[in-house]
Amino acid sequence: MVIKSALIPVAGHGTRLLPATKSQPKEMLPVARKPIVQYVVEELVSNGIQQILFITGRSKASIENHFDHDPDLFRTLTEANKLDLLKEVDFEPLKANFFYTRQRLQKGLGDAVLCGENFAGEDPFLVALGDSILGLHAVSRAVSRMADVFDSKRASCVIAVEEVPPEETRHYGIVQPEEGDGADVFRIVNLVEKPAPQSAPSNLAIAGRYIFSPVIFDMIRRVKPDQRGEIQLTNAIQFMCEEGRRVMAVKLSPEEKRYDIGNFPSYFESFVEFALADPVYGAELRRALERLLAKSAALV
Repeated sequence: MVIKSALIPVAGHGTRLLPATKSQPKEMLPVARKPIVQYVVEELVSNGIQQILFITGRSKASIENHFDHDPDLFRTLTEANKLDLLKEVDFEPLKANFFYTRQRLQKGLGDAVLCGENFAGEDPFLVALGDSILGLHAVSRAVSRMADVFDSKRASCVIAVEEVPPEETRHYGIVQPEEGDGADVFRIVNLVEKPAPQSAPSNLAIAGRYIFSPVIFDMIRRVKPDQRGEIQLTNAIQFMCEEGRRVMAVKLSPEEKRYDIGNFPSYFESFVEFALADPVYGAELRRALERLLAKSAALV
């Protein structure tokens, strides 16, 4: 089965990355030579996604501009015979259609997904978080595997999950597998948002990719706002579990490491790892880092 439509929520304020995100979306921060959200889009298109709706907010216009055609830039690069750069900023070969709508109030991920109801219509659809890259340089087939599971298991929801250190469960939504199930594809019976390590039902964290049937919209409408006034998507998925609907998980492979650009330590690490793997500049950067580390060690 091929899922053709995707929602990418990008309306968050990115407060954990201030001041870098004061005047630009965190999804537009560069990781090596591309902004974060471009990696996400390229991953989705490589997995068969044909139309993408960005759920945006205030100060997010640069995302729309990034994927739009810029005739002045194209003319400048063409006249300068910089065809290599021209190829880098031409998104027409992706053969994807881009759409945009606003989440007018910051009311959580569940509310952001609800903004895409008319876009999704009656078909299953993907939700991909705009600040999470799957796999080095976004090389991942997780979405395609999720779509196959959605079809073969007649699921209402399929979630990508990854193993995290037990002491880090407090930072993620954690799933509870069906008892005795240790496979790479399994049924989920419950979800807990950011549990303490001693109360976490597993160390399997939601990894920023979901496939839903349209029933999720009715579930979201049943969710009451939390103390911060946010509608949690995990609560809506919990309703699915409680009703006995089939909620499945697909575990990411080791090669599909999730790069969650949610804070400065993870951003710095992701940038360096992607830059070191750059086919043009990676080797030179590695030598520079070795010099800097040697110099730093000598000063200690």
